[in-house]
Amino acid sequence: MEVNKIKNGVKISGVSDLDLAQTLDCGQSFRWVEENGKFSGVAYGKKVEIYYENDDLCIDNTTSEDFEAVWREYLDLDLDYGKIRAEVSALHPVLKEACAYAPGIRILRQEPWEALCTFIISQNNNIKRIKGIVGRLCESFGERIEDYYTFPSAEKLASLEAEDLAPIRAGFRNKYIIDAAQKVAGGEVNLEKCRTLEYEQARAELMKIKGVGVKVADCTLLFGLHRIEAFPVDVWMRRALEKLFPDMTENDFGDYAGIAQQYIFHYSRMHPELFE
Repeated sequence: MEVNKIKNGVKISGVSDLDLAQTLDCGQSFRWVEENGKFSGVAYGKKVEIYYENDDLCIDNTTSEDFEAVWREYLDLDLDYGKIRAEVSALHPVLKEACAYAPGIRILRQEPWEALCTFIISQNNNIKRIKGIVGRLCESFGERIEDYYTFPSAEKLASLEAEDLAPIRAGFRNKYIIDAAQKVAGGEVNLEKCRTLEYEQARAELMKIKGVGVKVADCTLLFGLHRIEAFPVDVWMRRALEKLFPDMTENDFGDYAGIAQQYIFHYSRMHPELFE
């Protein structure tokens, strides 16, 4: 990759296997807004606009230093997804088809607390409603950056009561958000430690939080801590496994199970006719 400064940010040449819509709007993050092919959003307290100009990836409102410090890792640009896609495609014909359908998916390296909180919100919810709740949470308790808001810290939310979250309209999830914030801010749950714990121990650490079961823990580990061996199973994935992979379980997808999961999830969500 070659990084060059442009008027409003940076331009990166040589990026492969990154489709912005497939990556930023596939259900792993809920803070990106697309308009005319440009995605605006906030991550790690920084607001940017990401888009392609010809074959070059452009990130406005940033610097070369911030690209190296934040966005290169956030977009997971140093992992060879072409190699991984070839490896997981060999596992099953349907997975090969799913990989070919959306070859531009990458697993974002999100801020762990944000991932945990947003996937608590995701329980029994659809993507449109999740985005609405997350947006209201940031507007109510985050810090303003231009016309966007940062994601509120665990420390900020830990000082609140569940009733204080009424404006975000998350229902029963409010008490889980507050419990998560208090346990993370107070050190009872150590998110950074979950990067290196044995997988079952990391999952158990997250499940100390009220309302966090296996699925939310797995999503947090995959999307917030880049544990790409994680294979979250929700209703869509359970149906996909039963219908499309009846001879496989979530334990059969190897070291890159989480990446395979995203190919399958997106493919299944975009092809509901497969389940009629």
